[in-house]
Amino acid sequence: MTPPRQRPPFVADERTQLVGWLDLQRAIIHLKCEGLAGADAHRAVLPTSPLMTMAGVVSHLRWTEHLWFEVVFLGRPATGPQLDADTEDADMMVAGTPLAQLLAEYARQCAISSEIIAGHALDEVGQHPDFAASAATLRWMLIHMVEETARHAGHLDAIRELLDGQKSYY
Repeated sequence: MTPPRQRPPFVADERTQLVGWLDLQRAIIHLKCEGLAGADAHRAVLPTSPLMTMAGVVSHLRWTEHLWFEVVFLGRPATGPQLDADTEDADMMVAGTPLAQLLAEYARQCAISSEIIAGHALDEVGQHPDFAASAATLRWMLIHMVEETARHAGHLDAIRELLDGQKSYY
């Protein structure tokens, strides 16, 4: 099921607005995948970007949430396919993994990220000693994740239209 899509209030505190915009973009990711035929989830439509599939982007976003909030911010162990130095874009290599499973994993990761965000001040900085980006505040990371998720929502919008003609806004 697609999460609810609503913009944050016009007048609200900073955290409410930042989290609201991120949640909206996360929900749009689910919307773009709604009703997609199984085979199309893994079909590449950009000849020079074979991993830029609906499934690949969803997986990438799941691992990006993990990296920024669990690893860079909290300082947990640096794990995940995107950290495989030998394989570029390993987080997008999901052939054979059903889109529904990838969306469920993404939703679970977003829930973990949301708990982390709710439990920390926006001015707190990251903790991982091996990532220069740990010098950033949680506020910076939230803004970055709004940008990252929205950019990929746009990719999914274009890919979806090329796959089956489906168009939507939010």
